[in-house]
Amino acid sequence: MGGGAGVIVFYPASRDLSAWRERHAVGAAPDRWPYGLNRLEDLLAGVTARNLPDVSSAGRAARRVKALFPPGRRRGGPVGVTWDENAGALLSTTDSLSARYSGVVWLTDSVARRGESPFRGMRRSMRRMDGLWVLSDAQTAPLTDFLGSGAPPVHYVRFGVDHDFFRHVAYPTRPLIVSVGGDRDRDPETLLRAMAALRRARPGVEIVVQSKTSIDPPDGVTVVPYLTHAELRDLYARASVVTIATRPNLHVSGMTVGLEALATGRPLVITRTPGMDDYFGGTSAVRMVDVGDADGLARETMALLDDPASASAAGNAARAHVEADFTTAHLAGRIADVIRSR
Repeated sequence: MGGGAGVIVFYPASRDLSAWRERHAVGAAPDRWPYGLNRLEDLLAGVTARNLPDVSSAGRAARRVKALFPPGRRRGGPVGVTWDENAGALLSTTDSLSARYSGVVWLTDSVARRGESPFRGMRRSMRRMDGLWVLSDAQTAPLTDFLGSGAPPVHYVRFGVDHDFFRHVAYPTRPLIVSVGGDRDRDPETLLRAMAALRRARPGVEIVVQSKTSIDPPDGVTVVPYLTHAELRDLYARASVVTIATRPNLHVSGMTVGLEALATGRPLVITRTPGMDDYFGGTSAVRMVDVGDADGLARETMALLDDPASASAAGNAARAHVEADFTTAHLAGRIADVIRSR
């Protein structure tokens, strides 16, 4: 690992680290830092966290100029780490670092949909990193190709969740179907069609969907736009089944919610997209259906709902699946390996 002054984990200015730590201290947020990167403290020397500066309009203009003449590497300086490419672009112009590492989440899908031209600036920024990681192996080749010859190595790093925060809870007696998540690759149209079919077949079942969709929900389906981490944890604890629908994507949309649900001991029904099998294959806790298959989502969810003994057993397998390889401790270990690989 380069640098002799430790490791700084940088977060965007919009992520209030002090407030996050306070929520974590009272049991209202997972891990002490977002994504569990505080666990790097157990693996690398001198790990700290700080916010990147809040960039004003004038500051953005200055950074654009600076991006044309980026800072080099300062021997003996700290190593800089960021979670995603948006923060990574700011990291690329941050001074006094011996090395820079960043995750990449959205870029591969954005390039696939819009072409390379709008992302030339991001390519320059990512090429200035000393190493990159992605959370889906399906992203590795497209990102490597996009960055071109001489770019930093791209590592596949599997995600993990705080299994202490999302603790195992006994399977509920009252049926409840839960769906959570609103990133750009969720598929609310397919999800709500599946939920409508479920309500027709089981009129009394409770269904809660966390989404910012503007689509009117079917009768009997409650849609909420936002949940805190603590509210989300409590909702998983009440759930019988967690069901997620996504559009085609390479970054494994839905994996965070899926792993949180599994950690709670809940079976999962989810759309199969590239990389999904790396997270949820080989376990009885998860059933996967094709993209856009509302009937399949409804059918697999109903099968679990109608057999609570099997669903409860699947929930136990779910928890074991997370504990074996998908905690934030596992994630931090993989990121530490990326940093050490330089």
